[in-house]
Amino acid sequence: MYLSEASLDQAAGLRRMSAARPVKVIAVTGGKGGVGKTNVSVNLAAALTRLGSRVILFDADLGLANVDVLLGLSPQRNLSHVLSGQSKLKEVLLEAPGGFTIVPASSGTQHMAELSAAEHAGLIRCFSELEHDVDVLIVDTAAGISNSVVSFVRACRDLIIVACDEPSSITDAYALIKVLNRQGVEGFHMVANRVRSQREGQMLYHKLAIATERFLDLRLDFLGAIPEDDRLRRAVQKQQPVVTVYPNSPSARAFHDLARRVDGWPFPNGTTGNLQFFVERLIEYSARHRELAG
Repeated sequence: MYLSEASLDQAAGLRRMSAARPVKVIAVTGGKGGVGKTNVSVNLAAALTRLGSRVILFDADLGLANVDVLLGLSPQRNLSHVLSGQSKLKEVLLEAPGGFTIVPASSGTQHMAELSAAEHAGLIRCFSELEHDVDVLIVDTAAGISNSVVSFVRACRDLIIVACDEPSSITDAYALIKVLNRQGVEGFHMVANRVRSQREGQMLYHKLAIATERFLDLRLDFLGAIPEDDRLRRAVQKQQPVVTVYPNSPSARAFHDLARRVDGWPFPNGTTGNLQFFVERLIEYSARHRELAG
């Protein structure tokens, strides 16, 4: 299967990017909405920043973006302005409470949720031009198993699945893992969110891990559990990361534990360890999807 000429031109341009700096590229997703996926993304970004990492959080829920809302930000420009040619990607980057950087998407815009192949390629090209110093790129995807979700997840080296102890959450998380596994995705990690105890989080993980190992022959890593915490709810009301406003709360400590584990992951080696890996995988998937559609 061959890439289009335009895609090859983009890939060639990527190789002119600075290839010396490895980047951890991590997707955060969940099979259904309402599991706290974006809250996990925001607080993981803030906690990694506190550990000294330079973090970019990309709001990849292109049509229903809410990272900026969760953090009380009002971006004047977002990815829709980049795609229309009104702004460059570096001009829409926002500094978030907690010290990390956000790539804001558009909220309530149906067109952004239904990008054409050409527009998707334009988005990819924007990332190929990103010159921001970064150690970790976190991609907060939309819920579900749309082509956009699969595209972004396949472009990441590691995937964090967020699930709650609810039958629909577990079922949808398994369905998502099954779809992504068929797409060749590896590096699955799970976060049990809003649990009453670490034991409950472990039990939730085992429910999912047993199913994935038995039916998919896939190993699911347990990254950790985030407890139910009134201070986490208060932080959401304050539109701040809980690790910033309530750093000693149970949920903040849990996010710090998550961040330390992620910080301990080895940086990938070689050209596939850089931001160009993310962009080239997006190019590959976009070209393949166009061929299948045509």
